[in-house]
Amino acid sequence: MGEFGVDVRFGGPGDIPGVLAFWLEAAEGTDRHDSAAKVEALIERDPEALLVAELDGELVGTLIAGWDGWRAHLYRLAVHPAHRRKGIATTLLKAAEERFAAFGAFRADAMVLHDNVLAHHAWAAAGYTRQPEWGRWVKPLRA
Repeated sequence: MGEFGVDVRFGGPGDIPGVLAFWLEAAEGTDRHDSAAKVEALIERDPEALLVAELDGELVGTLIAGWDGWRAHLYRLAVHPAHRRKGIATTLLKAAEERFAAFGAFRADAMVLHDNVLAHHAWAAAGYTRQPEWGRWVKPLRA
């Protein structure tokens, strides 16, 4: 059992339907095009990237801890609204940071929406700071 009574494990193919439903309830509004196939591809490419937090067997949090061989990226930190402020995000981040440290990563970055002020507090409490000298440039790709 992890810190705060939360168990963190790697998500597998059997978790995909529950994770997708969880994101609809617990994640911030997005323009993402989530699908079972995309989560399955993530798990196939990196079986340890999807971290799932459970409390008494219930899915209460997720975090994608992506390592591309060069940089450590954090996505989809989500905690169930009924279980926030219980240390679940802290536990997930600790697991991700330990994973990255094992790869020799020296820094992790997170994608956080500007308008998600609640998330800003959680990231700041975990020791992350906004990096104002960088901006993200995006280009939509055709499917």
